[in-house]
Amino acid sequence: MPTVLVVDDTASIRFLIRTNLELAGFEVREAVDGIDCIEQLRADAAAGTLPDAVTVDEMMPRQGGMVTVRAIRADPALADLTVLMVTTQNMPMDIKRGMEAGADVYVTKPFDPDELIATITDLIDSEG
Repeated sequence: MPTVLVVDDTASIRFLIRTNLELAGFEVREAVDGIDCIEQLRADAAAGTLPDAVTVDEMMPRQGGMVTVRAIRADPALADLTVLMVTTQNMPMDIKRGMEAGADVYVTKPFDPDELIATITDLIDSEG
């Protein structure tokens, strides 16, 4: 069963993504911001239990998505993770910055849950 770490400071968004992913057969873990995300991923790397994909919001307290994605890409133990930015920041410059930070895909909110699931599934399948 593929695992996804959902990183968003808004509980309702985490719930929406979690529910749809679980209905599609995914195991879901959650983080409330970028710092929580990186701490969880480093612990997962040490335990050999990294998720198959990570969804990351941009606008979060403590550490936003762009900084988080760069931190993932800079860490050799995490650099190969599949990362999706899932955010309300939808200007062309925001998307460009997200992709330059290292996101595999940039999804803007509001999103179609079925399309998000299909995108995550396609990314995981292409990695495996």
